Amino acid sequence: MGADVATAAGFEEFARAAQQRLYRTAYLLCGDAEGARDLTQTTLAKLYQHWRRAGAAEHPHAYAKTVLTRTFLAERRRRLRDLLVLTRAGGSTVPEAAPDHADLRVTLLAALAELPPRARAMVVLRYWDDQSVASVATLLRCSEATVKSQCSRSLARLRTRLADAGLSLTGS
Repeated sequence: MGADVATAAGFEEFARAAQQRLYRTAYLLCGDAEGARDLTQTTLAKLYQHWRRAGAAEHPHAYAKTVLTRTFLAERRRRLRDLLVLTRAGGSTVPEAAPDHADLRVTLLAALAELPPRARAMVVLRYWDDQSVASVATLLRCSEATVKSQCSRSLARLRTRLADAGLSLTGS
């Protein structure tokens, strides 16, 4: 029983320290507050289930970010499968048009939402979380060349979207 209490206390301490950080990344991946809260909570629940392994990891925050990203991608794949089943069954789906925003932050979030989930994850991890190409490739289980090409294409799409809205990114 003593080890279980210590394990629970260690997880609670980690969760308090990591929750905001995970939420910020989840928000960028999901594009909305509700989805980000759900993704963060799902991630923390998964971490709690496997806390002995996660807590023993060399970098528990990196472990948590891996769980967060993979959970996001798995959820998107599941939603896509469900949508394809509905479409094949005769249901109609009408994609919503992204609203035209004058504010850079809102426009950027809308542009991020237009990227495919895996490409969005790469951009967020690479440029928001400032991770190396190698770490993103490891995290998403793909080659470094894939990360580079997907990020390059995604940044081009983001720049085009921002230019269409009369905005631009500085630097890069």
